[in-house]
Amino acid sequence: MKTQVGIIGAGPAGLLLSRLLHNKGINNIVIEKESENYVRNRSRAGILEQTSVDLILSSGVGDNLEKKGIIHEGISFHYNQKKHFINFIESNNKKTVVAYTQKQLVRDFIDKAQEDNLEIIFEAKAKKIEGLETTEPILFYEKNNIEESVECDFIIGCDGFHGISRVSIPGHEEETITKIFPYSLYGVLSDSPPISENIICGYHPNGCSIQSMRGAHLTKFYFQCPNGTTTNSWSDNEIWDELDLRLGVKNTRGDILDKTVIPLRSMVCNKMQYNRLFIAGDAAHIVPPTGAKGMNCAIADISVLSKGLINYYINNNFELLDNYTTIALKRIWKVVRFSWWMTTTLFIEPKQSFFDSEMQLATLDYLFSSKAAIKSFSENYAGLPIESNFSY
Repeated sequence: MKTQVGIIGAGPAGLLLSRLLHNKGINNIVIEKESENYVRNRSRAGILEQTSVDLILSSGVGDNLEKKGIIHEGISFHYNQKKHFINFIESNNKKTVVAYTQKQLVRDFIDKAQEDNLEIIFEAKAKKIEGLETTEPILFYEKNNIEESVECDFIIGCDGFHGISRVSIPGHEEETITKIFPYSLYGVLSDSPPISENIICGYHPNGCSIQSMRGAHLTKFYFQCPNGTTTNSWSDNEIWDELDLRLGVKNTRGDILDKTVIPLRSMVCNKMQYNRLFIAGDAAHIVPPTGAKGMNCAIADISVLSKGLINYYINNNFELLDNYTTIALKRIWKVVRFSWWMTTTLFIEPKQSFFDSEMQLATLDYLFSSKAAIKSFSENYAGLPIESNFSY
């Protein structure tokens, strides 16, 4: 096979890129290792920044998002038995975030792709990339135990941390920076209505906790746990008791549908391209879920990358593609900083000192006593601007 752009990974980043390119008449193929059913049903993020919402709507796949997305006007912090609310609309020029699950967003993109006959090859495991020194790199993948290949003008890796794309970039080891945090997050998806339509972050001596709405009767909870914790480490009743304690509220208890444990880390690959191979999303960077930035950061990458590819095919101009890493990293490192700040402000270190606890409380107290601090927080949480200095 031959195509203009080969995309590895049918997550939000890969599917959004495929749609944006298709809208401009640029042929592309998406290769996805998992089955369609698995991709449609995997549970991931659920908060979209304003910039992400705007790009999705502009792609033409936003009807369900507009109808079913739930606007979060702000975020609450619970600590010292008090509730503090930051109103995004008042502090950030009416910019908000929207609760809309990654699972539903992926379904929307797949449905629209199938309606328009875009090519997504499921259960096709990317195996290797060859010809990166040429203008026609080749992507090899395996489907039904048969090796296939597709010749491309460009290959875009949206295949996550464990995919083949990043490791296919020469020198990626020296350019990958990782920060491992000394704690994990226990994630719970509950069949129960949230006690608030807005996100709640709890600061407590036992550790951080978070409530995030996923629907009228679906809530995502997180709470801090030690590294090495397994999903069997806590019973359902223990989970609910701990969430009530840390959030400082009586949560609506329902059936727990899913449990996960997420070791926390930050990772940035400062080399996001090599000749005609580009990486985006979790293939290039990972942040803790604390700031709700993972999916949004991937979408921001695609905003820049799609414009670069369109500029190449329409204007035969490589300038934006050549500068993709530089442009993307300016925003990525700011997002990594904010996620690190949220994490280190709300999480309790093992054997944390009294000094460190007082610093966290002072940070929170300052946040809620300063209009400038509130505005800065709102600007970061609702989404930093995506700069590419190019429009089409």
